[in-house]
Amino acid sequence: MRTLGKFSIITLLPFCFLLLASCARIDDRPDLSMYQYTDTRNLVMFVYDAARKVEKRGLSQIEDFKRNRSLYRKENYYLYVYKTSGDNLFHAGVGDIEGKNLLDITDVNGKQITRLVIESLENKNNPHGWVHYSWWEPGKFYPVPKSSCHFKVSTPEGAELFVGAGMDYPHEEKEFIRIAVDSAADLIERDGEKAFHEIADPKSQYIYRDVKVFVFDSKGGTIISPVIKNSPLEINFIESYDDAGHQPFKRAMEEIKNQDTSWQVFMERSRERRSLIKKVLYLRKMQHRGETIYVGAITNLPQPATAD
Repeated sequence: MRTLGKFSIITLLPFCFLLLASCARIDDRPDLSMYQYTDTRNLVMFVYDAARKVEKRGLSQIEDFKRNRSLYRKENYYLYVYKTSGDNLFHAGVGDIEGKNLLDITDVNGKQITRLVIESLENKNNPHGWVHYSWWEPGKFYPVPKSSCHFKVSTPEGAELFVGAGMDYPHEEKEFIRIAVDSAADLIERDGEKAFHEIADPKSQYIYRDVKVFVFDSKGGTIISPVIKNSPLEINFIESYDDAGHQPFKRAMEEIKNQDTSWQVFMERSRERRSLIKKVLYLRKMQHRGETIYVGAITNLPQPATAD
């Protein structure tokens, strides 16, 4: 056996693989299998490809973005690049903010957008750095719902950046509520009851658009309500019915006896369609102070006219 000093090549192999794994962030092509919509998958790849360019060429790539600005502004989204300090380096949608620090910028609902992005990049449950907030379409004058994905990049010069882009009026992906619920469960596990206040805060990552993470106990009693705030009224989740007479929470709790999570489809009346549409519940079981509790959220399922 060939040796290197006191260590054999075989001895060093595990350390080599460990080093490679720790560097495998942008180098790994994103897994897109969790997304239901082509638009979402295209957005992730758009950001990923731009992030790879920045990782390879460093800060000089920013100048290339500026010279070719139209290539990075698509019909439904546009690219931006920030330092993790909040300094904007490039923005294909609103060039006026380039060179400005937006670390403390908030949307119309008080969400600290840049700080939520930075938080998302350190969240193991959120591999593509999704953040949901309100923004405005360039040239318009009112806020619209937006979902943006991000990749963190370390440049050859040693700069720490994030590259991102977001869609106006995004599709509601099942993956989005999976991220929110799993992140909320981790927060409860780490911070205990202190976490409940943050999860119920409309400015947090756990509430966006019509999605609200909720928590209830093993009897169905409310800990964090999805519909009522600061009220003595409670929803009994287990006894709740959908508009087709199904009990999705009861079904989920039956399924979750033998596993940690459950997805349940149910029906809800649509205000726009004036008919029943499919919704999906994601529920996670966990232990808190020696008791079983359930963390969950609900979102839309793709409807026949829009799913692909």
